[in-house]
Amino acid sequence: MEIKINKEIRDYQESVFMGLSLRQFLFSLLAIGVAVGVYFGLQGVLGAETVSWLCVIAAFPFAILGFVKYHGMTAEQFIKVYIQSEFMMPKQLKSKPTNMYVTLLQGTKWKEVLQHD
Repeated sequence: MEIKINKEIRDYQESVFMGLSLRQFLFSLLAIGVAVGVYFGLQGVLGAETVSWLCVIAAFPFAILGFVKYHGMTAEQFIKVYIQSEFMMPKQLKSKPTNMYVTLLQGTKWKEVLQHD
C-alpha cells in the first residue's frame, strides 16, 4: 500500500468526488449546466455541429475558472488583482529624484558652487 504525501503541505487538496476538489467539482457542474442549457436553447435554431461547438465555447470559461491556478492564485483572485493593477492603479509612476549630496552641502561654503542650477 502506497500513501502519497505532498512535499509541500500547502499543495494539499481534499478530494471530494472522483479526485476533484470541491471547487473543481462545482465549476465542472456549472460548465456542464451551461453546455446543456446552450444545447437545448439552440438545438432547434442551429445545426447540430454548430450547437456542439457553441456548447464547448460556452462551457470553457467555467471549466477554466475551476481548474486554473496562476502563481498560487485561483482564477477569481487573479482577475481581481489584474483589474486592480490595470485599471485602478496609475500606469505611470512618477519619480522625483533627490540628490543627497546637494541636500547635505546646502548652507555650507559650497553654496556658491551649487548656485549654478
